Amino acid sequence: MSIEIKVPTVGESITEVTLAKWVKKDGDYVERDEVIAELESEKATFEINAEQAGVLKLVAKEDDTLKIGDVVCTIDTAAARPAGSAPKVEAPKAAAAAAPVAKAVTVAADVKATPVAAAIIADKKIDTTTVTPSGSNGKIVKQDVLEALNNPGRKPGVELFGRNSKAEKMSNLRKTVSRRLVEAKNTTAMLTTFNEVDMSAIMEIRAKNKDKFKEKHGVNLGFMSFFTKACCFALQEWPAVNASIEGDNIVYHDYCDVSIAVSAPKGLVVPVIRNAESLSMAGIEQEVVKLATKAKENKLTIEEMSGGTFTITNGGIFGSLMSTPIINIPQSAILGMHKIQDRPMAINGQVVIKPMMYLALSYDHRLIDGRESVSFLVRVKELLENPALLLFGKEPVKSLLEL
Repeated sequence: MSIEIKVPTVGESITEVTLAKWVKKDGDYVERDEVIAELESEKATFEINAEQAGVLKLVAKEDDTLKIGDVVCTIDTAAARPAGSAPKVEAPKAAAAAAPVAKAVTVAADVKATPVAAAIIADKKIDTTTVTPSGSNGKIVKQDVLEALNNPGRKPGVELFGRNSKAEKMSNLRKTVSRRLVEAKNTTAMLTTFNEVDMSAIMEIRAKNKDKFKEKHGVNLGFMSFFTKACCFALQEWPAVNASIEGDNIVYHDYCDVSIAVSAPKGLVVPVIRNAESLSMAGIEQEVVKLATKAKENKLTIEEMSGGTFTITNGGIFGSLMSTPIINIPQSAILGMHKIQDRPMAINGQVVIKPMMYLALSYDHRLIDGRESVSFLVRVKELLENPALLLFGKEPVKSLLEL
């Protein structure tokens, strides 16, 4: 008996997908629920699994564009299981724990080099992955090692002064990112306002509490939780920054669904932290780790990337000192974080070195006026420079006295 594996429904607005990669080959025997292929829609990458065990027969090819419901492959469930094979069983913990050590030994043993080449590698502590072997049977010879030393940083096998180029089909995800970015530039009255924040207080809190925080909550205490908390307070004080335009209406939100821009293997994605205003610092950090991990593994669902009301993007992790982020439509604003850099600052008439970060708020001027955008960013700066305010949104004493 043969069953058909079809393209599943992945979202109301998605009508077609691209077959990004076959994980299994034609004729392979696959187990039930085993991943057999990766599909890519205009919003996300997702996997399809074998519905039954059997022999795989490919129907579609990689890079094919498929409609929802199209047949991707068939599985012959009546085919005999290959001799000597058995369903995968999870390895015992003890064996799993020993695996990294065994792998390290195997990798070391796999390096083939002549005695002279091996001596130079050991003496100079050369990473053998940067050396291109030219000897027989893939053996590294003396000249290969010298070539790697004379050309540090050059990828093995790359021709010097080469002028090769290649064309690759643009993925659906990249097409969508491109279209949305151009749409945001062309359909919004986008402006950017800048400010800077002294990160001393936050860095001191992190240095003092990061170990206990991780021990108690299981996640690192990062900068994103501080920025998300600060933005949530400011968004509720300046609701236009948390609003969006739908037709002739302005839609205001009394909740903060904060999108976080993540660089995934196949392009930029913006998963959403739901009701961020109601989460603790640990809750925010746990959501960030969960969403970022799923993004890097291409396992985000469309629901996890839809419906944000405000976006935070951190170009600082790549070393960016200043940028103007593009609005994630239909949202009305996006906050850009940047690299923390020691700079001389004038404090009470004295020059003091402070860890400073530039902030950039890009906003839709159709909805947000200059007073609101600047006041929002100043409020974020105030909250970040005085982290105690993040408890109640104002000074603890004034909160106690209800002032």
